[in-house]
Amino acid sequence: MAHPLSANVPDGRLQEKWDNYKNQIKLVNPANKRKHTVIVVGTGLAGGSAAATLAELGYRVNSFCIQDSPRRAHSIAAQGGINAAKNYPNDGDTVWRLFYDTIKGGDYRSREANVHRLAQISNEIIDQCVAQGVPFAREYGGHLDNRSFGGAQVSRTFYARGQTGQQLLLGAYQAMCRQISTGQIIMFERREMLDLVVIDGYARGIITRDLVTGKIERHIADAVLLCTGGYGNVYYLSTNAKNSNVTAAWRCHRKGAYFANPAFTQIHPTCIPVSGDYQSKLTLMSESLRNDGRVWVPKKVGDSRLPQDIPDDERDYYLERRYPSFGNLVPRDVASRNAKYACDEGRGVGETKLAVYLDFRESIDRLGKNKISERYGNLFEMYERITGENPYEVPMRIYPAVHYTMGGLWVDYELQSTIPGLFVLGEANFSDHGANRLGASALMQGLADGYFVIPYTLGNYIASTKLTDADTSHAAFVEAETAATEKLDRLLSIQGTKTVTEYHRDLGRIMWDNVGMSRTAEGLETAVGLISTLREEFWENVRIPGEKTHYNKNLEFAGRVADFLELGELMARDALMRNESAGGHFREEYQTEDGEAQRNDEDFAFVGAWEYTGQNQDPKVHQEYLDFENVQLTTRSYK
Repeated sequence: MAHPLSANVPDGRLQEKWDNYKNQIKLVNPANKRKHTVIVVGTGLAGGSAAATLAELGYRVNSFCIQDSPRRAHSIAAQGGINAAKNYPNDGDTVWRLFYDTIKGGDYRSREANVHRLAQISNEIIDQCVAQGVPFAREYGGHLDNRSFGGAQVSRTFYARGQTGQQLLLGAYQAMCRQISTGQIIMFERREMLDLVVIDGYARGIITRDLVTGKIERHIADAVLLCTGGYGNVYYLSTNAKNSNVTAAWRCHRKGAYFANPAFTQIHPTCIPVSGDYQSKLTLMSESLRNDGRVWVPKKVGDSRLPQDIPDDERDYYLERRYPSFGNLVPRDVASRNAKYACDEGRGVGETKLAVYLDFRESIDRLGKNKISERYGNLFEMYERITGENPYEVPMRIYPAVHYTMGGLWVDYELQSTIPGLFVLGEANFSDHGANRLGASALMQGLADGYFVIPYTLGNYIASTKLTDADTSHAAFVEAETAATEKLDRLLSIQGTKTVTEYHRDLGRIMWDNVGMSRTAEGLETAVGLISTLREEFWENVRIPGEKTHYNKNLEFAGRVADFLELGELMARDALMRNESAGGHFREEYQTEDGEAQRNDEDFAFVGAWEYTGQNQDPKVHQEYLDFENVQLTTRSYK
């Protein structure tokens, strides 16, 4: 049974809540930790740091990843940096400012206590990663260097060129490897979680499929940690790795875990534009590039001249014009919408006219090519390899693309879902980012959850909960395995005429057109109907070659697309329910005269947590009202 939708936020002043919590929780002594097994699904920054830390404490950890190695988790693709409030540049940053910028950046749709804890922990993350040998950039005096990111007027982002996610993941991976070598972590590669096993109301295990042999496996533990990332691939084209999916989280949702704010999707403004109908994914260009690159389009509609032939007075540096206080470093949702507006006006550039320029000419003249190369060299090289254009000589062409998902499984202050014993970390939970994530905060949240939050909250759960003895022969395991197997058999038995990829692409078009950067009630209602129809057709006409007893990518993707087809409809319903514009959720009916998002705090200052009520049944929404005791709800302005 799901517990009541209570955030379980500790008492006390905001600045004292985390300390109060740690002072009052129950602990598990070192000898008893060795008696408990914990399942960690996912090996990105949240999963890798959690597995390593819990194993270091003495828990037996079973770690699962889809890839052939934990170091291939999608966290490796994060480029720009990780936020912390150390204030090395001495430009006025504090824990409070990081907290406030994060709350404001999320358009006041996140829980104060969680966000403040994240800001408090941020400085410890940097110390932890430096101790692991993460090669952060340093300035001439030897201190760690910082760069600016959107939504802040201070420089608080620590970075390692354009490879920050990779370097942070390698730090967590090395810590995991140490525990694997001692036997504290048992590593299960090439496994996909197909279902959650719930015994007596508590999460006690998972059903997995070996992606190489097709074998269905049962795994039992005292708690399950879900660290499987976001669901941006519901749009088909996104910056996510092709393996990124919602299946583990969605199967937990079907077992009773509420899904919160599914419509809160981040569109990243700085991506390489779509180049063809058969493209399988999009490539991110780090937001850090907006430190030194200037965004512009021609002032004249339909201007087809080469960028170097357009004089400065005929260029519209529209972010600098509209948002003088933040300029090119406005938050991602603001930058993305304005790029769309410029292209909708007919001022887009490139062959498709769905792009804007990101120009480094002035920065190269001012700082020199070597300095720009030192900061962004690998990003420039990646751009040139993909587009064939040299960004040192001509401006980059960029356009918004689906990137991060702020929605996810609902969790309380302890990161526990509505199923006791199921904890959700990192992007897989509905997170601390509200309706829009500020750049460089995903890495911060994943590592905060894994290194510093879950060791306390999991210990409190284990010390406070009496679980019944059970093993993998329990009826709940048999039932879950049977259901997972039957679903695979059903998929293979359809033998229709249309491929999994075709269905995924069709879903992506519906989502992008109706549940993308700009939404309307009419478009969202249309999406609900179209997705429902597409889902019915999928289960009647999809064709999946091969068998379930060996390596079968088509079967893998079919299960994931089936879940995306259910998730997509829920996202449209959530966006339709929320009659306001907030962060990445922009309803055209709710905007100011100058095109900015118009919130409705009186009616929608809540987390919408959706309960699964059964196949083809309308889901039920529950509301966690957000109390803002420490910040004033104001119109979010970056002008």
